[in-house]
Amino acid sequence: MEKSCQVIEILFWIGIGIVFYTYLGYGIVLYLMVKIKELFVKPRSPRLPEPLPEATLLIAAYNEEAIVASKMVNCRQLDYPADKLRLVWITDGSNDNTNERLKEYPEVTVLYQPRRQGKTAALNRAIPYVKTPYVIFTDANTMLNKGAIKEIIRQFSDPRVGCVAGEKRVEIQAEQGATAGEGIYWKYESALKQLDSRLYSAVGAAGELFAIRRELYEEMPADTLLDDFILSLRIVMRGYTIAYCADAYAVENGSADMHEEEKRKVRIAAGGLQSVWRLRALLNPLRYGVFCFQYISHRVLRWSLTPVLLFLLFPLNTILIFTSNTPLLYAVIWLLQALFYFMASWGHYLSAKRIKNKILFVPYYFLFMNINVVRGFNYLRKRRGQAGGAWEKARRA
Repeated sequence: MEKSCQVIEILFWIGIGIVFYTYLGYGIVLYLMVKIKELFVKPRSPRLPEPLPEATLLIAAYNEEAIVASKMVNCRQLDYPADKLRLVWITDGSNDNTNERLKEYPEVTVLYQPRRQGKTAALNRAIPYVKTPYVIFTDANTMLNKGAIKEIIRQFSDPRVGCVAGEKRVEIQAEQGATAGEGIYWKYESALKQLDSRLYSAVGAAGELFAIRRELYEEMPADTLLDDFILSLRIVMRGYTIAYCADAYAVENGSADMHEEEKRKVRIAAGGLQSVWRLRALLNPLRYGVFCFQYISHRVLRWSLTPVLLFLLFPLNTILIFTSNTPLLYAVIWLLQALFYFMASWGHYLSAKRIKNKILFVPYYFLFMNINVVRGFNYLRKRRGQAGGAWEKARRA
């Protein structure tokens, strides 16, 4: 009995350590490592090349007729020479008026086939039509800042950079309630990505806005769920880095409600698990060194071990109250956990009532994210054997 109690106690403290490290500790360690590095190696500001190179803005769209006009206004406002920026929309499978709306814009090349096979298959099909040295990927429902293209191209002046990750910004409407947690999450993510990039390389790119050197594109299996992540990390595997550029950003609305956000989170979690397996070569520290450390700390733990440990802590804690030699200590920790779950539950209640409370929405959104990572295991299991990567879009506000 005493031996089993010791095992539970060790597992409990290991679990607390991993959960803390994954969500807070890594950020602290990363910050310190960057500061130490920059004491010896001063960061250099990349220069914008002259003359400006040609680039292609590739916009993946499925049934986006409502957003075509706004997106094209945004494209025309971009501060990049019109004769150097190719606009390509790939609209495979769209059965609304997206293609009809795009006919109003002579500068746009539209790639379309009636069959919908998913975003990854669409990108694979579109890339052979891209003839410029750089290709910038974005979504139809995200709006780019005016200087985004120039800031991205600036990063490519470093020959070590094979991919540039733009910043994702989530615009939250006042009535959206707990989906405000998405905006808070992305602010924290952006800070981590910036530090990752300063240490060695950002760990992946978000599909809302990222760019690559055209010759580095590798065709991906059509059932790939996180095309942006797989593509960008394959480039790292070839010896290049991912530069994070906060001065190039994409703005999109938050999910319409928590049900829509749940669909996104489950799919992303399943895609993360799929990616960990398909990119398992990156888990070799002898080959990938610092990046292996970044990859495991920032991504692998979040998508695999940590959520499971998080939900094990409470029952383990309960057992230790009655079996350990320090029941008071474990009773205090148990009460802190219970308070956290109560706050998250209250945040869920307020969300359902559409009452905004940022303090309670943070624990609610944190718990919500981790629950959906666990659900991602089941989502991936159900998709096993499916050839395509098509999925149901989450509605935006």
